[in-house]
Amino acid sequence: MSDIGDRLREERERLGFNQTAYGAIGGVQKQAQLKYEKGERFPDAAYLESVAKVGTDIQFVITGTRSAQALSNDEQELLSLFRAASLEVKATIVAGLKGGNQPTSGSKISVGGSFHGQVLEGDVTNNVFGAMNIGGTTKEK
Repeated sequence: MSDIGDRLREERERLGFNQTAYGAIGGVQKQAQLKYEKGERFPDAAYLESVAKVGTDIQFVITGTRSAQALSNDEQELLSLFRAASLEVKATIVAGLKGGNQPTSGSKISVGGSFHGQVLEGDVTNNVFGAMNIGGTTKEK
């Protein structure tokens, strides 16, 4: 069964720190960090507050249950960029992550006329990879 020391080590490794650097972040020497991870000592609140600032999931360390807010560094950066993006950019990102735009079940495409054009009705997205010409060439008289 995992204990606080094991979970603390797991978080340190997840964040990419060695014992010396992680201990320094928490305000302790490498020996104290080693004892925390072996379960010979328990970290105090000041230590936990300090290591939380670099992304340590304190809820996980204490309880063994991951916090919904615990994100890796790349996830934090992605979320920050996403939150700052315009609605148009957000829609494009979400569509890309879902594998492209999928028409909803209520969508339909109607082609009408005598090969002079087409009419699109409903919730339709046209993904064009390459050139798309709309209209014909105008001939001078």
